[in-house]
Amino acid sequence: MTELFPHFQVIVVSGLHDSGPDHWQSRWQRLHPEFVRVRQDDFGQPDLAAWAARLDRQRRADPRPALLVAHSFGCLTAVHSIARNSEGVAGVLLVGPADPDKFGVAERLPALPLDCPSILISSANDPWMSAPHAALWARRWGSELIEQGRLGHINAESGLGDWPAGQQYLQRLAELAHNRSLAFSP
Repeated sequence: MTELFPHFQVIVVSGLHDSGPDHWQSRWQRLHPEFVRVRQDDFGQPDLAAWAARLDRQRRADPRPALLVAHSFGCLTAVHSIARNSEGVAGVLLVGPADPDKFGVAERLPALPLDCPSILISSANDPWMSAPHAALWARRWGSELIEQGRLGHINAESGLGDWPAGQQYLQRLAELAHNRSLAFSP
């Protein structure tokens, strides 16, 4: 993945309780040790502003454009961070986002397209975000919507292993970001 786009940093943005060892995010990090993960002070207490600030610091730690790989509340964190300042974000993969209404943060998230390529992957039976709400937020954020069928919350319990299909979506995002950077370069 990143071998084709070495000028990107890949930042893993996990959700509540971080992603355990069997979660696809953790498995991807083992496959690609160059991926970095945002470490929150308290993964048990979702705090949109604090989590986004931590992501902002991680983004600034490396001068390369960032591809964000977010899951659950991490998707809300990523979107909030991008809405505040999109500089340096080449693209974002939003997998199984948590419903902002469940956390009372919907009004703090943008209702306009993000200023970078984005892909939102949803599941028909996700307990944290209904398929219609996922489609609504994908439209608001200008994200390509990919419905993955019935995969629950698209986490370790979904039995995805290394989730090759997700890795292909990340590859596609990297290609979109790369092509966009070529289009804007002099």
